[in-house]
Amino acid sequence: MSGDVYSIKCWFEGHVQGVGFRYQTVAIAKGYDVTGTVSNIDDGRVFIHAEGDQAEVTAFRAEIESEMSSFIRRTEVKNATSPRIYNGFSIS
Repeated sequence: MSGDVYSIKCWFEGHVQGVGFRYQTVAIAKGYDVTGTVSNIDDGRVFIHAEGDQAEVTAFRAEIESEMSSFIRRTEVKNATSPRIYNGFSIS
């Protein structure tokens, strides 16, 4: 299992589209050693898949939830350990 990293998949619900959520997420990601992607999904939520060291990913998620708290009504999170699939952090 060498090369596996901690990863989370997050779905943010609320007034999260059209408010700069994805761009703010990318800006926050620059402060952490995380890779992944953020995207709007058709049902109005924002989806984030982030991977890296568990402490980094956890702190990254906490900062998103803090910075964007006025827009988030509910968060669903699934975590796992899996091979790294991203290089960098981007909007998709």
